[in-house]
Amino acid sequence: MRSIETTPLEEWIRLRIGKEGGQLARSEIEAWQLGALKETLAFVKERSPFYKEHLSGMEPEDFDCLSDVGRIPFMKASDIVEQGNRLICVSQNEIRRIVTLDTSGTTGNPKRIHYTDGDQELTIDFFHHGMATFTEAGDRVLVLLPGRMPGSIGDLLRTGLGRKGVEAIVYGIVDDCEAVMDIILERNITGIVGIPQQLAALAQSERSSLVKDIGKLRSVLLSTDYVSPAISERIGRAWGCSVYEHYGMTEMGLGGGVFCKAFTGYHLREADMLFEIIDPLTGSNVPDGTFGEVVFTTLTRTAMPLIRYRTGDWSRFLSKACSCGTILKTMERVRHRITAAVVLEDGLVLTMPMLEDILFTIDEITDFDANIDKAAGQLDILVNTSGEPEWLKPVILSKLENSILKDTISAGSLKINIGRQGCKAPDIKAIRKRNLMEINRRTDNDNIVQII
Repeated sequence: MRSIETTPLEEWIRLRIGKEGGQLARSEIEAWQLGALKETLAFVKERSPFYKEHLSGMEPEDFDCLSDVGRIPFMKASDIVEQGNRLICVSQNEIRRIVTLDTSGTTGNPKRIHYTDGDQELTIDFFHHGMATFTEAGDRVLVLLPGRMPGSIGDLLRTGLGRKGVEAIVYGIVDDCEAVMDIILERNITGIVGIPQQLAALAQSERSSLVKDIGKLRSVLLSTDYVSPAISERIGRAWGCSVYEHYGMTEMGLGGGVFCKAFTGYHLREADMLFEIIDPLTGSNVPDGTFGEVVFTTLTRTAMPLIRYRTGDWSRFLSKACSCGTILKTMERVRHRITAAVVLEDGLVLTMPMLEDILFTIDEITDFDANIDKAAGQLDILVNTSGEPEWLKPVILSKLENSILKDTISAGSLKINIGRQGCKAPDIKAIRKRNLMEINRRTDNDNIVQII
């Protein structure tokens, strides 16, 4: 008998696709997605100058099965930057929010994502039902994400939670650890949503034991950045709570998928988006269980629909059914951004999340930065610590020498230099950008770019 509660997203999706009753079948979801895809193709070809050219020769009625999506050309971030308003499918007076994202491309032009009221309502609806995994009426959830502006992620979360009778206290990005700890303790907070590294810093407060002893805090949701399992374990241990993860990006409309109580991966927003995992070299879809690049298509957006948008994120669909019993797909935790890797001389691929998984197992490390000089064969790691860093150097070296870097270090092809970035808390006033920067860069074709 199954003891884990089925993700509430399944019932939500059943209602969204118009299934009247009975057990929802995978085939019914995919049939609905095919119909929504054809409607989206017809809509964008009629409304968008970009899509008229991009989808030239493709007619919606020619799509007979969901796998036919593979015939559609991909979209990249550069398409949004370069095409701009040619992607918009509604009149300007229907646009209610525009989010501007900086890019690291050669032009330096920003990437702007447009939303209508209806587009934002879709995200609110997802937050309402996705957060039901770990909240109930009467709970008090502290939101440590931007929420001052209407339509910001904190504002949408507040609205979605409110529909469930949950009070959302939107603080914003953490700028004062002790002030936030005051709120957690004084307001009897039952749930927190925030950025992984910031919550890891909060969990190291001297008052964390009080949070655990009081026992009001039941759940934490980590979002906006890669989540190291070591960080999840650290937070859960410090506060005695369950730690969930959310996957999303601005291009998705902020929400993409969320963990269930099985904690094995994200259940996806399949009534609003079609997700694929592709081989980044061939562009072909890969079998479930195989790692590849995450690609998504919006099925219900109107302001700026995105069709087969390449995220650069690395993950896979799990081939085994989730123990919560859902028929929804489960996507494993996103590992890293595939364009943000350094290839070492021995062929080893190194990313910042790989270093996070190693270094955050050391509780005294609150944050770190890293850069690599391939020509000199040296990896520089600058750490923030909650104690004196000198005694940590041998601990850090031991962790690295017994990790995926073991052979590279033992062969003498990579030297490790450990320095001090600071002491105690990291700079928690801003979202950390996880850079593994290759110094002495000589060309624009280096295989390392900034990871955000």
